[in-house]
Amino acid sequence: MTFGLGDRVRWATMGDDGFPLVRYGFVGGVAGERGPVMVMLDDELSGEVVDLDQLKPVAITTVELHLDGPDLIDEPDLRRGLVYLWQAEAEQAGLDVDTVECLGSGQLLPDLSWSLAALTSGGRRYVVRAMRDRANPDVVLIRAEQLLV
Repeated sequence: MTFGLGDRVRWATMGDDGFPLVRYGFVGGVAGERGPVMVMLDDELSGEVVDLDQLKPVAITTVELHLDGPDLIDEPDLRRGLVYLWQAEAEQAGLDVDTVECLGSGQLLPDLSWSLAALTSGGRRYVVRAMRDRANPDVVLIRAEQLLV
């Protein structure tokens, strides 16, 4: 993937405390086709040099939460709140979500994931889904996927 100046990016890294951390910013410079990339992080005056393979473009479908705790998907009351966590992350990423229609505690899908909300952004329709991570079933993934009509 190549990035240009001003592209909005998502950087998944580790914080000083050893926990996963997601940061957002804009591309301020690219050293070459293989990087590294200078990222001007939100709310910081200086930039950070980041390896190209650690960056993703910011889009509705790239904002993804990885949360520990299978009870988040097993308990209806907790599952209902996952939409709001995803919305907060999308807002932090700087995304424009036009409408969100929550589906209560969700609808179980045949692949054992949960459809939690329908949303529109940029004239396109998406569904916010929660599912267990295949590699680690104790981790719940929450992300939006485009509805194909």
